[in-house]
Amino acid sequence: MRTVLAVDGGNSKTDVALVAEDGTVLATGRGGGFLPQSAGVSAAADVVEEAVRQALGPLARAIGTTPAAPYGDLLSAYLAGADLPREEEALREEFAARGFASDVVVGNDTFALLRAGASGPWGVAVVCGAGVNAVGVSPSGQVARFPALGKVSGDWGGGLGLAEEALWHAVRAEDGRGAPTALAALVTEHFGTATVEEVSLALHFGELDQSSLHGLTPRLFEVAAAGDPIARSLVERMAEEIVLLAEVCLRRLELLETPTEVVLGGGVLRARDPLLSELLDERFTARTPQAKLVVADLPPIAGAALNGLDRIGADEEAKARLRGHFGDPL
Repeated sequence: MRTVLAVDGGNSKTDVALVAEDGTVLATGRGGGFLPQSAGVSAAADVVEEAVRQALGPLARAIGTTPAAPYGDLLSAYLAGADLPREEEALREEFAARGFASDVVVGNDTFALLRAGASGPWGVAVVCGAGVNAVGVSPSGQVARFPALGKVSGDWGGGLGLAEEALWHAVRAEDGRGAPTALAALVTEHFGTATVEEVSLALHFGELDQSSLHGLTPRLFEVAAAGDPIARSLVERMAEEIVLLAEVCLRRLELLETPTEVVLGGGVLRARDPLLSELLDERFTARTPQAKLVVADLPPIAGAALNGLDRIGADEEAKARLRGHFGDPL
């Protein structure tokens, strides 16, 4: 029976799963963050290698010593930091050289989100986690995607982006350059400072890490729900960006008039904030009425494994078995 070695490489963790062709999950493991853009391709592959060894325990061989006896027939790896085709190819070559599997497929992690939430291998996915990204796949296999490099490639929002916007407005409200907003009190309460300026200076001098801003995002939604106009405007813009990403994918793939699943994922969207959800429902209904919104409940590693099962031609019973393992009630 053929096997798929599935990998979900995220910024904070790397999940792996060895899956049989019939959908049985044979082993799972977890490693550290997958960071090819900062740590390098080789170091990122080391993280995957360690996670595989952790999953397989004494069965694990030394990767690269006997490429003819790989861990699986297919490595199905969907990874953060694989934002461009050339980055995907560099990672594919690294995994192939190490002998991870007989066949190696590498893609951006948003493709795993799509497969985890959609009922089949095509549709559109929008992720709103630390940042934002979207991909689309047509029934014929045509792909729509974005570079997703941050502001330099036209992106706006995500959890960190929203937090940075909240801080920006809070600073200006405090020093008089901007309109009053409850976001100023939110920032000082969250960090336990007397002023917002103290937070800005702490970030500047490295006393606070930029990632510490993430905690502002859930409370930003609370302030918006309470009626603060600036906070609400940020949530409205986030909704607009999410809908726009999906709409552009649907247009590029000529699917605007075709009933299509739009999978929503990432921490901001999985939280199902009532205000954001209401805004999304309104905008999708008005602009892409054929879109069927789905919030992905299965973890991305399930999507990576399903993509692998698709590639080796596994049957629907196998895919249902895999979904069941990861908690899909269907």
